[in-house]
Amino acid sequence: MTDAENSGESLPAPPATPGHQHEGSIVKLAVGAMGVVFGDIGTSPLYALRDTFAGHHRLPLDQLHVFGIISLMFWSMMVIVTLKYVTIIMRADNKGEGGSLALLALINQNVSGKSWSAGIVLLGVFATSLFYGDSMITPAVSVLGAIEGLAVYEPGMGRVVVPLVVAILVSLFLIQSRGTARVASLFGPVMLLYFGVISVLGAISIAAMPQVLQALSPLHAAAMFIADPWRGFLAMGSAVLAVTGAEALYADMGHFGRRPIRISWLFFVLPALAVNYLGQASLLLRDPHALESPFYLLAPEWFQWPLLVIASGAAVIASQAVITGAFSVTQQAMQLGFIPRMTIKHTSLTHGQIYIPVINWALMIAVILLVLMFERSSNLTAAYGIAVTGAMAIDNFLLAVVLIHLWKWKKWTAIPLLALFFTMDAAYLGANMTKIPDGGWVPLAMGLVIFTLLTTWSRGRALMRQNMTEGSIPIEVFAKSAHSSAARVQGTAVFMAATNTGVPSALLHNIKHNKVLHERVVILTIDIQDVPYVEAEDRFTIKDLGQGFYRLTIRYGFLEETDVPAALKQITMGGQSFEMMKTSFFLSRQTLIASAKPGMAIWREKLFAWMLRNAASAMEFFRLPTNRVVELGSQVEI
Repeated sequence: MTDAENSGESLPAPPATPGHQHEGSIVKLAVGAMGVVFGDIGTSPLYALRDTFAGHHRLPLDQLHVFGIISLMFWSMMVIVTLKYVTIIMRADNKGEGGSLALLALINQNVSGKSWSAGIVLLGVFATSLFYGDSMITPAVSVLGAIEGLAVYEPGMGRVVVPLVVAILVSLFLIQSRGTARVASLFGPVMLLYFGVISVLGAISIAAMPQVLQALSPLHAAAMFIADPWRGFLAMGSAVLAVTGAEALYADMGHFGRRPIRISWLFFVLPALAVNYLGQASLLLRDPHALESPFYLLAPEWFQWPLLVIASGAAVIASQAVITGAFSVTQQAMQLGFIPRMTIKHTSLTHGQIYIPVINWALMIAVILLVLMFERSSNLTAAYGIAVTGAMAIDNFLLAVVLIHLWKWKKWTAIPLLALFFTMDAAYLGANMTKIPDGGWVPLAMGLVIFTLLTTWSRGRALMRQNMTEGSIPIEVFAKSAHSSAARVQGTAVFMAATNTGVPSALLHNIKHNKVLHERVVILTIDIQDVPYVEAEDRFTIKDLGQGFYRLTIRYGFLEETDVPAALKQITMGGQSFEMMKTSFFLSRQTLIASAKPGMAIWREKLFAWMLRNAASAMEFFRLPTNRVVELGSQVEI
């Protein structure tokens, strides 16, 4: 640890990593960040203030409560977003990458083996599970909140809102396979226009009642809680909508870098949101009937339809950013061993532009069902808050490990700060728990299902590897005995192995049934590291075992594409390079059978077996040439 890290002062920028540089000026990157990072939190004004007063726990539209809620929202953005995420957590990068899984991998590098490390891993996995719930709810609530402007301006069009929202969302998911690189360049400018428009509309409304600026004082939030503590607490369940999407600042850091994201937030997004919320507050105090939609009713009549178009564009961009984030998180979870292999398609040469069909269609079905079930954004916001506050609360535990164990902050500095974060997030989570009967159960149920899938896969893989390793023959012993007992044929055989010990089952079956060995036998293990990218000099480890046998390890980061043929072209082994037409790849395909002493509950074993059967093949995942692959089956107990 450096002195800067120990003292808690500013940390140096992360070193550049291969294939992952941030190209372009700071301003260009800052504008680009608006289109990807701030879509979720940027569209919160569509429904946040309205639902705080007109939602499941209604508040009086008087100065005490309006000023109190605006003060609460503003200082929540300052503490949770600006201080917690922008100032502190964004410094905890894993070679430039952020997000719960990247942070979890960073922690594992430094504290694995501690008595509490397993609990931290489970918390990180649950935060990831809640993120998937958020990925389903965000497109539904954002697009619904935007398109509902139709009913505000033309009440007779209320019946077309849900069909139109479904049509927009289906179209959005259908274009994912084609990639979004061509239109992504428009995301930033559109969001810049959106933030500019909501700032102007808010400022015009503030000018009609300048005293509303007093609401920025934290004293008004305190006054509301003192005068009306119970309703103030319940209102936190909706007020938290003002900070939804805060985690995206951290998760998307790898795409833009921390500095452009900080500039976007501090100089564009935060001021625009604050001004718009103040403008909505001014409107509500002047005209309580505007509670139907204080966002849309800020606009003068001549600008109402342009505002609807701009807000709808921002909502679609917010949805696109969340879908892209779900693909990225799935790739990370897959590489780190929490999710079975899935087909990944690269839609562009641009970093991070991937498409995962299974995730895309699962998200589409879930999002459409949510729209059809809840029908209104105000109904969905009850479900929205728990996923957000749950993930934020878990991030506090990960942050505590980073501050105390990684950065070695003094406890008298770290504990008061953590206490502030824990207190705020616990209050928000508690307030949202009251909305479980009204829809809050949805993200909890989604999170528990996904958490069960992730942990079952991780545990099942560990048990399967353990049982395959037990009783295995040392490769050095096998190489000597096999050399004298089998005929050698020309060419290279690559046997994929899950671990660096023992003999792959495919190699044992090959010599048992075919009784031949290639003149060059390579036992290949793919090792996914707890870093996003692996340096070129650390990519390969080659060990000559003699008798034409070699053990090769290829290392990848959890954000890298596992292209085995491309990697082999860089290697010379035994004085020979790899020629794909003279190389055969042997894969083991395991079939699970019941064990007398199961390592997991029977239902989890059956679930793991189902996941194993439906996982993408190693041939597809490692991009092996289809005409050079031989699969050999084996039975494994877990």
